[in-house]
Amino acid sequence: MPEGDTVLQTATRLHEALAGQVLTRSDLRVPRFATADLSGRTVLDVTARGKHLLTRIEGGLTLHSHLRMDGAWRVYAPDERWRGGPGHQIRAILANAEHTAVGYRLPVLELLRTSEEDRAVGHLGPDLLGPDWDPGPALDRLLAAPERPLGEALLDQRNLAGIGNVYKCELCFLARVTPWLPVGALPDGALPRLVTLAERLLNANRDRPTRTTTITSELRTPPGPPSPPSDTPAPSSPAATPAPARPPARPRAPQPVRVQERLYVYGRARRPCLRCGTPIRLADQDDRPTYWCPRCQSGPTP
Repeated sequence: MPEGDTVLQTATRLHEALAGQVLTRSDLRVPRFATADLSGRTVLDVTARGKHLLTRIEGGLTLHSHLRMDGAWRVYAPDERWRGGPGHQIRAILANAEHTAVGYRLPVLELLRTSEEDRAVGHLGPDLLGPDWDPGPALDRLLAAPERPLGEALLDQRNLAGIGNVYKCELCFLARVTPWLPVGALPDGALPRLVTLAERLLNANRDRPTRTTTITSELRTPPGPPSPPSDTPAPSSPAATPAPARPPARPRAPQPVRVQERLYVYGRARRPCLRCGTPIRLADQDDRPTYWCPRCQSGPTP
């Protein structure tokens, strides 16, 4: 699922394939821009802004695209077979002498003047992966609606840009609160820590081929030992002396357990929580599948 980290990876691949090269072919398969021809122009750069992609082209033009749930850009060599989907799903083709970039299932594709990029991305909050990331404005925007459920607030790109549904679920788990807890009900200091963690997680995954939010081991309390045998002598031994009383068992200390999963809760409905073993639950929040642990996370639930 495209989120800030994977969109940045897409921008990097496109930039490496297109930037500094003259386009030998352009094909925008959306009605409004079907006649636009960018051939002969040089691609200047490709950059990510939150979950948006901006391909800047010579002549003061920007091709703006957004992947949403299942859009994708693929880069191919001249003789390589295109494998991103059937032809009718192609929305854009940008080619030079060495590479062809093909955009599949792009729900947003528009050509605008570079000077007018704010029309497409000006509403976004601070970019978690941007060079100008600033947590202060993001916190201010989140706190402006204290009654709003945390999960919805994290997904609102006007608050901070780059978090999608996977990170929403994972961040709420790591904060030990449910996504339905109002922002204003978070414990003191929890929201700044959560925003800091969001930036750290996205940056940790900006170059990884597979998104990972777990650590290599977790402390878990192992199952208790079997019940000790009864201290009452068997009826067949009337002369047996009572056994001395056993001291109460000590609580077992949590032990490190190797974690092989890449995500704590997302996509793990009905499977055991990596920390406590309770089955992970699933429900919709604003029409998005939302995962949480009913034991590790406190707060309201559906």
